[in-house]
Amino acid sequence: MSIYLTKIMKDLLYLRDDQIKDCLQLLLYAYRETLSDPAEILKRNSLGNAHYRTLHLIERNEGISVNELLIKLKVTKQSLNRVLRDLKKSKIIKQIRDQNDSRRKLLYLDQLGKKFYKEIFETQKKRIFNALKNSDSDSVIKFKEVLQKIINGKK
Repeated sequence: MSIYLTKIMKDLLYLRDDQIKDCLQLLLYAYRETLSDPAEILKRNSLGNAHYRTLHLIERNEGISVNELLIKLKVTKQSLNRVLRDLKKSKIIKQIRDQNDSRRKLLYLDQLGKKFYKEIFETQKKRIFNALKNSDSDSVIKFKEVLQKIINGKK
């Protein structure tokens, strides 16, 4: 094994605070840039990042309950209700009572919401697509694995 490869492996095995801080900084920049792409569309509709996060999760989890959404977003009920009220008022989402349990409210994108989400997605798609396209497949797989590990816990 080359000296260079040994050094890289040691660096990976003993992640220093500066390396972790660099990773955090890159995550923050990636988050900032990805959310800046649809900022004008959101602003034009008097909506913000909280509305976008909620909209995205409803689009990806059609028929999600309000309680499930609370868990995924890790926000207060009051905060989520304000966002849901804005999205319903704008006719972007619709809330339907669950047929099996009338206490549950299920969330869906309305026709306008589907169009609105598509417009937002198209602004972000180019950035993500180009980053993935310009990376080798092993890097993409490893990147997704690392992100999943970050999401799943502190271990």
